[in-house]
Amino acid sequence: MPSTSAEPEDEAGWRPTASLVRASLSTALLAVLALLAGRPDLLVLATPLLVHAAAAFLRRPRGTPTVRSRLGTDTLREGDGTTLEVSLDGASGVEHAVVGVASRRWLAADPPSGFVSRRSTPTESSLTVRLPVASLRWGRRPFGDGLAGVLSGWSGYEWGPVRLGAHTLTTLPIPGRFDSAAAFPHPIGLVGSHPSRRRGDGYEFESIRAFRPGDRLRRVQWPVSLRTGELHVTSTHAEEDAGILLVVDGGVEVGASGGLPGAASSLDVAVRAAGAVAEHHLSRGDRVGLRVLGSVRHEPVPMSAGRMHLRRVLGALARVVPGENRDLDPEHARFRVSAGTVVVVFSAMLSQASVAATTMLASRGLDVVVVDCLPGDLDLGGSEPQFALAWRMRLLERRALLARAERAGIPVVAWRGPGTLDEVMRRLRRRAVAPGGRR
Repeated sequence: MPSTSAEPEDEAGWRPTASLVRASLSTALLAVLALLAGRPDLLVLATPLLVHAAAAFLRRPRGTPTVRSRLGTDTLREGDGTTLEVSLDGASGVEHAVVGVASRRWLAADPPSGFVSRRSTPTESSLTVRLPVASLRWGRRPFGDGLAGVLSGWSGYEWGPVRLGAHTLTTLPIPGRFDSAAAFPHPIGLVGSHPSRRRGDGYEFESIRAFRPGDRLRRVQWPVSLRTGELHVTSTHAEEDAGILLVVDGGVEVGASGGLPGAASSLDVAVRAAGAVAEHHLSRGDRVGLRVLGSVRHEPVPMSAGRMHLRRVLGALARVVPGENRDLDPEHARFRVSAGTVVVVFSAMLSQASVAATTMLASRGLDVVVVDCLPGDLDLGGSEPQFALAWRMRLLERRALLARAERAGIPVVAWRGPGTLDEVMRRLRRRAVAPGGRR
């Protein structure tokens, strides 16, 4: 992982500590008083302080340490942990190192204060201080900025503090539990696991017909052939891959997120649900794309397939800024989607922009499905009656937006994990094969 070097707060180098200064001054003062007052017992009191000052001076470090920090990994999943390592090279003569790291929300360090220290042995020329940290919510956050300082033997000299640079820690969302047994309405690729409407080499039964040149012998239907006296074969539907575009509404976040162990906001549900759908379809060989509404920071993730593409999709979801709502210019708002692609919109449906984008996609003849990501356990208003009234009014507006989407022929389903899209996909497929259905 990339490392960052630390910069000292000043150029003083090694400086005597307050304890060494006190020991030296106290020794000198007691020695003067013993000579002036004729009190040899004061020299006995000064002896331990003199030993401490002499030992600290003799173990004064000569070199200047080099401090570097690095993360064990800069990309992890929600709930996983990594380690911040602060290394001191040229640390001969260093007895104690202390590192203090600034705390960040959704990042749990051990210890929670972010301060960790370590003692070294006299033979060590380098010293490494480690601070474990776990990420509790998806996103990109800085971590590792703070201060580091060292002490020499007998706490005689100190060096630092030096400022540590921050690292960017990317936390990928944990995809929610999702599975689907429904076939896509418009498989448009060459190979895959979805039965298409054309005949070909697959596993979905289509009919039994007479043998034609080019048919494979393993397709021969022997019971029918023996009964009729002519060779008959089993005809099947070809299997193709499908294209799916995931649209995440990042412009509105409803509810307070408690991270992985706590309650989920609407954006938590949307991001984790989109990751679950992407993981499911990419594992089946389908092509998946991603678009985030309400943000102009990131380019859309183009349609592609494969396990590496899942990493790109999850990385783009981790870069979503919660609650960021920016007006999109007309050029950026265009959706370049090929025919036959199914569009799944993950949204709480609380903004005109999300409804406008959804209806615009449906008007182009695409199959569009809205996954309602509004959590059902929200505290709508709490004990404040004016907040509760405002929420009731907002939910009435939301009901009107949902009705507008349904009038445009867009099905709306609530996210419930496995099987969420099964019934909707079956309805879309029946509509696709019906006479005059949308293609």
